[in-house]
Amino acid sequence: MKFNRFEDLEVWQLSRILVSNIYKTTQKKEFSRDFDLVSQIKRASVSIMLNISEGFERKSNKEFINFLNYSKGSCGEVRAALYISLDLQYITQQEFDVLTNNCITISKSLSGFISYLDKSK
Repeated sequence: MKFNRFEDLEVWQLSRILVSNIYKTTQKKEFSRDFDLVSQIKRASVSIMLNISEGFERKSNKEFINFLNYSKGSCGEVRAALYISLDLQYITQQEFDVLTNNCITISKSLSGFISYLDKSK
């Protein structure tokens, strides 16, 4: 499997969609007033996407794996923030389920990609 650009990576494309959905969700009236939580969940979601990009550009599997692990950690951070958002009734159960499933899909994809890169050393 050979990719020339990080934009070609499915996991990067999925993270881009997640970022967009997080930004849209945090614009809701009640949610948008919680500046700290909005800032944190946005930064964590953006971090997923940016770390995939940065790691890819390092051109070293070892460094790429490190950055993919950072992305995976940020996925967990977004999921935790989604629980807070649900508990505070900023989002509905349906929104929570969709966004959480997106995070889980990205996290599983990252794990698989990390395993692939680790084996190809």
